Amino acid sequence: MIVGRGRTPGTGGGRVVATALLLIAICACPARGASASDPAPGAEAVSVAGQETGEAGKDPGAVSQDAGDSALEDFEPTPSKPPVRVADPIEPVNRAIFVFNDRLYFWLLKPVARGYAFVVPEALRIGIRNALTNVAMPVRLVNSLLQGKGRGAGRELARFTINTTIGMGGLFDPAKTGWGIAASDEDTGQTLGTYGLGHGAYLVLPFLGPSSLRDAAGLGGDAFLNPVNYMVDFRTAVAIRAGKAVNDVSLQIGEYEDIKAAAVDPYLAIRDGYVQHREGKVAR
Repeated sequence: MIVGRGRTPGTGGGRVVATALLLIAICACPARGASASDPAPGAEAVSVAGQETGEAGKDPGAVSQDAGDSALEDFEPTPSKPPVRVADPIEPVNRAIFVFNDRLYFWLLKPVARGYAFVVPEALRIGIRNALTNVAMPVRLVNSLLQGKGRGAGRELARFTINTTIGMGGLFDPAKTGWGIAASDEDTGQTLGTYGLGHGAYLVLPFLGPSSLRDAAGLGGDAFLNPVNYMVDFRTAVAIRAGKAVNDVSLQIGEYEDIKAAAVDPYLAIRDGYVQHREGKVAR
């Protein structure tokens, strides 16, 4: 029996089955580089979005507190300059002179100043103070130059010229009221401090009050530069000095009393206040 050309029976069906099994195997295998433990697509995005939502919902106060804590950790306080101290090796003597000056003020100077203020109008007392300040111009001029303060020296020359002429010998102060030129507050004690000389030791001078070794020496320089000491004899100069003290106190009654009333120990309060005040003038 002759069989016609064709495929062997069952061969076509086997190939179909084999092809189907191969396709199933390919579909069941994971993709290259992928793992069964990898999250499904989009899971990471969902997680990130959740975290962002949580941060957005965080209490703003907590965020501010965290920022504040960080700022406090980074903050470093600026060290303040310690107050200047002065040696006081003869404190018992200084305290005794302080008591003397205190009683001199309350028992003599203040009553005289009150009577003087009752008789002499305030405008005239201010004029006397202005005139004595104007005459002492060389003290401020020379010390301004010695301290290298050229503008201060120029102000003193301008003030002296204006006040001596327009201000009627210095009784009025048109340089300040009309031109805004204020007086320089310079003396020999400040000049010595500018050159690095310290106070040395604290002193309380009879009649004059708080001072130091440096400033007491400076008083000699101021007296040398003050023209009043060359215009009159010694006794008249002392009388002018005493009159100036009474005139100044008459314009300042109550200031010393306020300092004493506010201080636990007036001696220490005045000593420390004087040292800081003078240090501030030297540092200008």
